[in-house]
Amino acid sequence: MQFLLLEAGPGINVGDIAFQLMSFLILLGIPLAIILMIRVARRKSNNRLDRIEEKLDQLLAEKEPKNKGE
Repeated sequence: MQFLLLEAGPGINVGDIAFQLMSFLILLGIPLAIILMIRVARRKSNNRLDRIEEKLDQLLAEKEPKNKGE
C-alpha cells in the first residue's frame, strides 16, 4: 500500500493544471457570456424603440398640416 502512495508522488501533473485552468475559464466565461447577451439584447431593444419613435414623429408631423388646413 505504501508503495502505491509513493508512486503517485507530490508533483503536480501538467494535465491537472490544464484541467483546472480550463474549468476556471469556463466558470468565468459563462457569466460573462450571459452579461454580454443581456447587453446586446438591450441595445437592440433601444434601437428598435428609437426607430418606432422616429416613425411616430414623422407620422404626426405629416398629419398636423392636414389638420390645420381643415
